[in-house]
Amino acid sequence: MFKKTLSNLSALFSISDEQAMWRVQTETDHEAFALLMERWHDRIYGLCARMLNNTHTAEDMAQEVFTRIFEKRKDYHPEKKFATWLWRIAVNRCYDELRRLQRRREFTLEPDEEGHETIPDQLIETVSPDQQAVAQEEADVIRTARAQLPEIYRAVIVLRHYQGLKLREIAEVLDVPEGTVNSRMAEALTQLSRLLEPRFPNYTRRRTGAERRNREPLLI
Repeated sequence: MFKKTLSNLSALFSISDEQAMWRVQTETDHEAFALLMERWHDRIYGLCARMLNNTHTAEDMAQEVFTRIFEKRKDYHPEKKFATWLWRIAVNRCYDELRRLQRRREFTLEPDEEGHETIPDQLIETVSPDQQAVAQEEADVIRTARAQLPEIYRAVIVLRHYQGLKLREIAEVLDVPEGTVNSRMAEALTQLSRLLEPRFPNYTRRRTGAERRNREPLLI
């Protein structure tokens, strides 16, 4: 019996996102839904934190996204990629929240309890205290600049530079032509560079080779 249970668990964890969502859709399979949440929670949380620029509410927002996924499970098309559907719902939920906050004049730029965006642990472990301070300062400036971008430009920046989606994937998520994504990205980077230049005059020059080829600024 124990071996059978282990076998069932192993089979569950080896299924694709699409297969798991199909189980959620057709069988209201809570174990499959929990698996999807485990796989995707951190990335959706990261999206919400950077779109809303407030980690206080990012966890609640991520939970709302997954609640909506479950509520709309019958709307999912099994032949479509689950990730695209999930990202789209998450981005749209962030849009709704940004507009609500703007209407109520409650939108703040506080990303966490300390007023700073979190620096990745691997960076903290490999740099000196002085380097950490510089990295933190840059992260704060970038966070503030990112919060000033209109939501459609912020979305492409977050999806591309923080979530690692390709331009084609972003186009699918936002349901717009890839050319539109390219133009939004160009405008987003232009606005971001303009906002960063007064504080870091050489900011856009300190880039990796790949970033120089793409003419994109280094983002933290």
